[in-house]
Amino acid sequence: MSEPRKRSRPARTTGALQQPPFGQVPRPYAPIAVLSDDHIAAIHAAALRVLSEIGMSVLEPRARDLFARAGATVTGETVRLDPGLIAECLSTVPQTFTLAARNPLKSLRFGGNDCVFASVGGPAYVMDNDHGRRNGTHAEMCDYLKLTHSLNVLHQIGGTPFEPMDLPANTRYLDCFLAQIRLSDKNWQTETLGRARTLDGIELAAISLGCTVDDLARRPALLGIINTNSPLQLDIPMAEGLVTMAEHGQVNVITPFTLAGAMSPVTLAGALVMQHAEALAGIALTQIVRPGVPVMYGGFTSNVDMRSGSPAFGTPEYTKAAQASGQLARHIGVPFRSSNVTAANEVDAQAAYESQMALWGALMGGAHLVEHAAGWLHGGLTASFEKLILDAEMLQMMQAYFTPIRVDEASLAVDAIRDVGAGGHFFGAAHTMSRYETAFYSPLLSNWDNHTTFIDRGGVQARERANTIWKQMLAEYEAPALDPAMDDALTAYVTRRKAEGGAPMN
Repeated sequence: MSEPRKRSRPARTTGALQQPPFGQVPRPYAPIAVLSDDHIAAIHAAALRVLSEIGMSVLEPRARDLFARAGATVTGETVRLDPGLIAECLSTVPQTFTLAARNPLKSLRFGGNDCVFASVGGPAYVMDNDHGRRNGTHAEMCDYLKLTHSLNVLHQIGGTPFEPMDLPANTRYLDCFLAQIRLSDKNWQTETLGRARTLDGIELAAISLGCTVDDLARRPALLGIINTNSPLQLDIPMAEGLVTMAEHGQVNVITPFTLAGAMSPVTLAGALVMQHAEALAGIALTQIVRPGVPVMYGGFTSNVDMRSGSPAFGTPEYTKAAQASGQLARHIGVPFRSSNVTAANEVDAQAAYESQMALWGALMGGAHLVEHAAGWLHGGLTASFEKLILDAEMLQMMQAYFTPIRVDEASLAVDAIRDVGAGGHFFGAAHTMSRYETAFYSPLLSNWDNHTTFIDRGGVQARERANTIWKQMLAEYEAPALDPAMDDALTAYVTRRKAEGGAPMN
């Protein structure tokens, strides 16, 4: 057995991590249309039939009463909405809106050609190369939030990245809200599971922005995800959260969880009909509560593995459904949310190609919000430290792809071509030397060494490089400034609500 090859070069170090500056890069390309206008109209018409003939099961009494007072037909727990009521509600939905951040320079635009990348939110577990998959702690959650703050390509903290299982279940959300505010000055997502915790998020957001809850209604700052319980049901906690957010002028993202073959018809067209019907019902309720309140259309249709029943993500079906969902959202004039997802169990090739498929579907489907844009693994059960970095690279590359090709006299480079002439090269040309530092995308994670140099420097693969990068980023983290009086007010609120018992378990 031969001896291991000795390194003749020092191992590559990350040095100063290179990132593009914080900011939204508008999508300059028209969204991909996978369905004709006639097919979109047919899906919309079928969804209206579902709502008027079959209806939604709405388990929360107050929500049913709101529907009834607006003109819906309510029989027991079933709410039927006629097309006229849906059209009336859609007419008041704003097509664009802005969410305020603690740092005004990081406030976010939604709608039009603008897109927001939000970090992963909601998994049960955390994972990294060093310790594998496990229950997360509050300290680890704070580390993850520090990274999402430090990654410029992430515009929004996507809520609690994973559950801190070392904290009491009925109050841990308060610690999560507080950490999101303290550790980042970016806009953050709240939890909308029930009225109590939704109100707590609104109150803390108002304190963090130095305003009242009434002021916040005129300057929205919070976004929350409302998942319908497919098929055709809106449960009590989600309905309470939706109504509370809308009452206070904050943004609901109505997102049916329609897995074709399981919670929706096995055909993509049928799954989209159900998604569209459930989304329309939720959107309508927001406008019944507060006409003109911002709301988003969430597309999350995918398929299941028909051999096992397990959810599949990042599939061709998911990509087509995301792009069709964007068409449906534009058809009704509502900003669109999609996601970066994968079913992979490890940060491996599957995780990369499924996430790339999902990301392509979302962005070229015209998404205004990409939820779980970085860090999602295991079908949403796990937040991965290494996947966070892998996804950040892909997001940076997509933003670079969105940067238009410059075409002017200087970039056409006819004089440079003349100077170099036939058979020469452009490495030392004046045209190159004046532009080489900024001409191309500079990667965060990718290694572009030739193979010999790659091996000589240790042959470190992407997953291991990502591990090094997040640790360096964490070591270099600097907390954004927070006024001590504001911090005291936030702490006092959380302390009081913990003493009161927090939110009831739903």
